[in-house]
Amino acid sequence: MDNREIELRDGLSRFLSARWRPDAAASDLTHIPGGASRETWRFKAHAGDETRGMIVRIDPATSLIDTDRRTEYRAIEAAFKAGLPAPEALFLEEACEWLGRPFSITAEVAGCQAAADAIPPQHRESIGRQKWSLLGRLATLDPLAMGLGDVMAATSRETCAMQQLDYWRGVIVDDELHPNPIAHAALRWLARRPPPPAQKLSLVHGDYRTGNFLYSPDGEIKAILDWEMAHMGDPLEDLAWSLDPLWCWNGPELAGTLLPHKEAVRFWEAASGLTVDPEAFRWWQVFAAVKGIGIWISSSEDFHSGASKAPILAMAGWLMTDRQQRILADYLSPHSRHRFVEVVK
Repeated sequence: MDNREIELRDGLSRFLSARWRPDAAASDLTHIPGGASRETWRFKAHAGDETRGMIVRIDPATSLIDTDRRTEYRAIEAAFKAGLPAPEALFLEEACEWLGRPFSITAEVAGCQAAADAIPPQHRESIGRQKWSLLGRLATLDPLAMGLGDVMAATSRETCAMQQLDYWRGVIVDDELHPNPIAHAALRWLARRPPPPAQKLSLVHGDYRTGNFLYSPDGEIKAILDWEMAHMGDPLEDLAWSLDPLWCWNGPELAGTLLPHKEAVRFWEAASGLTVDPEAFRWWQVFAAVKGIGIWISSSEDFHSGASKAPILAMAGWLMTDRQQRILADYLSPHSRHRFVEVVK
């Protein structure tokens, strides 16, 4: 056990003794690699005869994206209470006295994995149906009715799209290390063509894609993960992000490597009760690629500035930016085949 594990074990034991049960202790810490928004560990929490698997997510010194731990925690909590597969939210701690940085703890969802490239071929279709049906169910949730108005920025059906565009434009302008003409052309394209008002405001996950949910060996989605970009907005934002070509570049005929794009949209429509308008959806698909570039540019800036030397930031900044630019160039080209834009036509 290295010094970091000892430090976390002792800090978690003290915290659980204060917040859960006086005889509580933490053990069996295992670092969960991947991701760049939180430092994540799996551990066992013991108290008397009870042992529970838990997951702690600790704020990093810097992150691939700016997120608020309270929003993430409350979104997970709300989704769990609404009956969606999400980890049970257990503790939110904003003080630094326990682990040196703020953190949150959820129940462990055991016996599952998230790796997109490990999904058994015989379960891909079933997992795909579940994935977009669950996203459709998420689109039915009203964040204000769920009490999330105090942790999510206010918006409206008429303004949510342009508010998101303004935010990601700011990220690109503030963090870019060199000119990005394709991204700026896309920003101008989006600004000139505002989409119609959202059909409804819903709880938007913000990063809903294959790889951000846990599935069991028998092909059941057990938990939707990584809620750090959750906000209220147009549910088409989540749908467009889930269908971005970035998530299926090795097999472009299958959305998220799981289902044909049109089938994914049909499952989403059936579960959400909404109908995808092709022109509105086209705007959100271009936006999704712009948002992706904003994330990858931000990761490049963090690595370049020395705020973090995590390899994932350098990898995302180089590889993902290039791929996302190619996607945008295809979307904006008058000679594009619009392979992904026309999935709902």
